[in-house]
Amino acid sequence: MAVKIRLARRGRKQAPVYDIVVADSRSPRDGKFIEKLGQYNPQSTPAGISLKDERAVYWLMVGAEPTDTTRKILSVRGVMLKKHLQVGVEKGAVTQEVADARFEAWSKEKDAKREVKMAKLTEGKDAAKKAAFDAEKKKRADMEAAQQKAIAEAEAEVAAQEAEATEVVEEAPVAEAAEETTVEA
Repeated sequence: MAVKIRLARRGRKQAPVYDIVVADSRSPRDGKFIEKLGQYNPQSTPAGISLKDERAVYWLMVGAEPTDTTRKILSVRGVMLKKHLQVGVEKGAVTQEVADARFEAWSKEKDAKREVKMAKLTEGKDAAKKAAFDAEKKKRADMEAAQQKAIAEAEAEVAAQEAEATEVVEEAPVAEAAEETTVEA
């Protein structure tokens, strides 16, 4: 019986969540499986992976073959490295202590890289939020300036109309007086 470590899809439409399972290669994708090793959620940032590392190493050691996607997930978690180191221990190339030390060093380096990457992601999100906020403030300031300009123009127009009205009122008696003198002559 060929045993595979693969993904079984769950979740609703357009929002997949995958179980990482050990299954007979002949069984359907979402069908019967031997053991559930963990879960993979590609929808979150970064992708969420929960995995029983020791059980995954056990299944790899007894001959289970991971699919391409599952192999990548196992590599990210360090399961493939653990298996590689364990094979070296069984062959006598390294001792268990050296293998554990190498894995711990790799794990610390990986965690440091992940922290830097997460900091960049959150920094990028914060910068984007700040840029959007600044753009909104500028837009609001421009709108207020435009409103103030419109109010000032309206006040100037009203003042001009009032000045024009007073000029017309003052000119009217002079024009009437001129008409009276021409009529009398």
